[in-house]
Amino acid sequence: MIKFLIDSGSDCNKEQLQEKGIEYIPIAISIGDKSFRDGEISKDEFYKLTQESEEFPKTAQPSPQDFIDIFEKIKADGDELICILLSSGLSGLIQSATLAKNMVEYDKIHIVDSLSATFVIKVLVDYGIQLRDSGKTAEEIVAAIKEIQPKVRMYAVLDTLDNLYKGGRLSKIEAGIGTIAKIKPLIYFTEDGKVGIKAKSIGKKKALNDIMKLISNDTINTDFPVYSMYSIGTVNNETFTDRLKEANIEVSDRLQIGPTIGTHIGPEAYGIVYVAE
Repeated sequence: MIKFLIDSGSDCNKEQLQEKGIEYIPIAISIGDKSFRDGEISKDEFYKLTQESEEFPKTAQPSPQDFIDIFEKIKADGDELICILLSSGLSGLIQSATLAKNMVEYDKIHIVDSLSATFVIKVLVDYGIQLRDSGKTAEEIVAAIKEIQPKVRMYAVLDTLDNLYKGGRLSKIEAGIGTIAKIKPLIYFTEDGKVGIKAKSIGKKKALNDIMKLISNDTINTDFPVYSMYSIGTVNNETFTDRLKEANIEVSDRLQIGPTIGTHIGPEAYGIVYVAE
């Protein structure tokens, strides 16, 4: 049987994953002196902690042993496993999983670098399940996932510069000037799977127009879902979702972003995930 493994950087609902037979591995997160595994506190509680702390949240990837425990069971059962994991540009999960695979010595484990996070991984794993259920082999599924991965878009508008400053992406002076100027950064995943800044829009209205313009540059592949997403606070996301509807873009679901990308974005952020033609 072909099974899948994703990490908590995917922001997928853990209960729904179990229904689909997807293995799940949590990422450890620390904010100041508080440490927890992703999923042990709610997303709203996480954002509240980030707002209260002066320190930037840190993540710690699962150890190779965490992967070995899962891989040994897959090997013992004679199953195949496709791992779609958090970007190597954001975490060391790919490295840990690869080391574990080499230690277990089982060729039926396939490791895919999503070069992304959050609901991009959800799109990829759901596509993989669809292909598995249609009778595709693991090798065919991996090839198909790698083919669409560069076409999956993630754009998000930030309402505050605090998290970019805490994360070292902006100096204190830049953050101060940007806050006064009401700059709203528009972020995305770069080709090497890191968080990049696509634009620095001045004001909410300009930011909304800029993200809509980016989306309009693509033809959305309607064979895949379109997710409207938010961090904590839904006002900006509701306005954005209304604009998507006005542009005749059908939103499959509105979903809350979790801690992995949430460390970069702060409250009242909003965005979109879709697959381009």
